[in-house]
Formats: sequence, structure tokens, C-alpha cells
Amino acid sequence: MGELRQRTGRRRILEQNVKADISTLENGPEIFLAGEVRDDLLRMLFVLLRRGIPVESQLVVGSQDPLRLRYSGDCASIVLPAKPTSTKRLGRARSRLRELPLRPEELTGEQYSSRLPAVHKILYLVFTEGYLSSHAEMAIRRELCDEAIRLATILAGHPAGQAPETFALLALMHLHAARMTARQDSSGGLLLLEEQDRELWDQQGIQIGLEWLARSSQGDRFSRYHAEAGVAAEHCLAPSFQETRWDKVVECYALLERVAPLRYTS
Repeated sequence: MGELRQRTGRRRILEQNVKADISTLENGPEIFLAGEVRDDLLRMLFVLLRRGIPVESQLVVGSQDPLRLRYSGDCASIVLPAKPTSTKRLGRARSRLRELPLRPEELTGEQYSSRLPAVHKILYLVFTEGYLSSHAEMAIRRELCDEAIRLATILAGHPAGQAPETFALLALMHLHAARMTARQDSSGGLLLLEEQDRELWDQQGIQIGLEWLARSSQGDRFSRYHAEAGVAAEHCLAPSFQETRWDKVVECYALLERVAPLRYTS
């Protein structure tokens, strides 16, 4: 992973406007009042992720209730397939939420920080649903990917969200989104990586993703988002499918298995 970070640094050839956009998050004027997140939808996610509600239920409620305000419930399939147990879990979580007053203006810095990992998971799930939709009639839902990137970018500008995991998540999103146009054929079917026309990849989007990946390497924390962004970066930086550094891809997957091992059920 260290070599990948060095390679990323050498290839940082961001255009001036891209650097300015990211620099604004660090050096720009304070845009938050009383520590609040400046986006209503993102703030609602932090409000809904309350103590006393199981983590699984938090993710179900968090990925559905705020987003239904914008997408009229279309995101239900993100973490809620048509299973009775999931439906019951959502009902219990909503009942518990009704017992707890929702006061966004009273959220403290500690509450933002403690709920940050769950917010990461929700944004990751929203992006994943957009990148590989569970809806049979559409393979990709770009609007969900764009929304996830928008919210994650706002999160990266909030004091509680300025963490390596947030930056790695943004790197992962941008690197995947940069290849999205080439992932479908003329009929809308998905193309394998080796079948994609790399000339269609968004080079500026790739550079933005690499910049976020470089920022995520600061500090000693390593998450699944770092590992997955590392895989995506290797694909984006490879001149061709055949010239991909597969040993580095395998290394990233080994790190992913270490920090987020797969759970198998019988």
C-alpha cells in the first residue's frame, strides 16, 4: 500500500480548479453554525443514528427515511431487500425513533463523531446501489452515485467528518464514478473491465479520486474504504487491462480481508 501511495503522489497532476475545490475544505471560511452539518439531508442521517437502536436497524432507517425525502422511497432496496425480517426491523427502529425527540440543533461534536462510521456505511451503500443497481430495469443509477458523492463531500468539509475514512470513501466513489460511462454498452448492458473503452474514462474524475486517496493516507488509520480505493486506483492507473498490477490488486484485497473479513452464513 505504501508504494501505491507514493505512486499516487507522483501522479498528482490535478488541474488548478480541482486543487482549489479540495483546498477550500481545509482553508476556506467556517461555514458551519454551532457545529451543524450544512446540508439538511446529511444532518438528518446523523439525527436518525441514535443510541439505543441496533446498528443494523440504524443502517436500515438511515438509508431509507432521509433519502425518501428526495427519492420517494426508491432507495428501499439498498439495505432492505424484500425480507420480512428486514421489514420488521425497520418498523421496530421507527417505533423507537418516535420515542426519542429529534433535535438536530442539539447534536454535539461527540455525537457527530460517534455516528460517523454509520454515516460512512450509509453513503457507501447508497453509492453501491447506484453503481450496481438492484433494479432489474436499470443497471446503473447515476443520480444515487452523484448524491452519495455530494453528501460525502459536504461531510469531508465538516470538522467531525474530516477523517481518513471519509477521504478514502470519497476516493473510492470518484474513482468508480470516473469509469461509469464506459461500463455500459449501447443497449444498456454492463461491460466487464477488459471490455471497457478506457478513452471514455473521466480523467479529471480519476485525478480527483487520487487526490482524495492521497489525503486519506495521512494518519495511521486504515479502513475498508482505503483498501477498495486502492483496488480502484490500480485499475484507473493501469495503461491497459493486461498491464494492470495484479499483485498490487491482490495485496489490496488481502488488506480488505484483514480489516473487513467476509462473513459466511450457511
